[in-house]
Amino acid sequence: MKDNRFVIGRMKSMEYSVKGAYKLITTEHSVMVQFFIGIVVTIAGFCFNISSTEWMLQTLAIGLVLSIEGLNTAAEKIADFIHPEYHEKIGFIKDIASGAVFFAAMAAIAVGAIIYYPKVVLLF
Repeated sequence: MKDNRFVIGRMKSMEYSVKGAYKLITTEHSVMVQFFIGIVVTIAGFCFNISSTEWMLQTLAIGLVLSIEGLNTAAEKIADFIHPEYHEKIGFIKDIASGAVFFAAMAAIAVGAIIYYPKVVLLF
């Protein structure tokens, strides 16, 4: 039964969201790797004392990659549920969803390079 009370309903939505994020991080290997990379660059941000703008861009990049990966995983799970055997059209859909993750990851790599390349070069 759906709870229509505003605060209670939002709290339940948050509970489902946190549960979903936990499932992604603990069951999907690609998300585990990306989450780990997110932690590493967050630590690097503290070590290199990045600016507020750099923090915002880095945070958005991490969030973008993890979000798109979550949507990709959901699309794959739905496709596998609907049609467990290989099907050319399902494969096409899954490839497109994976391509979206690729674009997000490339954008995140670009953000990381713009932020950290000058800082790392100054060390040497």
